[in-house]
Amino acid sequence: MRKIILVLAVIFSPALLLAQANSFPPVDKSPMDMSYYPANYPVQKIQDKITEPLVARVIYSRPQKAGRMIFGGLVKYGEVWRMGANEATEIQFFKNVKIGGKKIRSGRYTLYALVNETSWTIILNNETDTWGAFKYDAKKDVVRVEVPIQKMDAAVEALAMFFEKTTTGANLVVAWDNVKASLPIQF
Repeated sequence: MRKIILVLAVIFSPALLLAQANSFPPVDKSPMDMSYYPANYPVQKIQDKITEPLVARVIYSRPQKAGRMIFGGLVKYGEVWRMGANEATEIQFFKNVKIGGKKIRSGRYTLYALVNETSWTIILNNETDTWGAFKYDAKKDVVRVEVPIQKMDAAVEALAMFFEKTTTGANLVVAWDNVKASLPIQF
């Protein structure tokens, strides 16, 4: 009897493993990523190398250019953009900050942008845990800040966001294709 059970286990194990492997969702074409201020905060924390307190984290999906025209094409001028793919981009502040001269309380917010050829209006909104910009509600905006864009010589294939230190806090830098915008954050 034990031999029969062992033979059946050997025969059915690969089929069971294959069935389990097929139950996982496929890999997303626009994977999620996150950036911290200060940069690499979790790694610094476990290495006991923290020199500054945690201020902000942005979580976003990274769509690829993939030969497409991005600004004025995929991302329409004058329409609300979720600043990424899939879920709307979220930013979390771990302390009070100032954006566009307005005090922003610590907490989670969604980032959107109105994009045009020379500047973006970056929007901080109270509605979180949403997909795309389909349910965007301007009544829930916390602040809107117009920032100039910079054209870059080299194109960025996958949307990138990161914080760069400034004398008054940090800029959230958003770069994709040959365009870069920076949102000043004071703290």
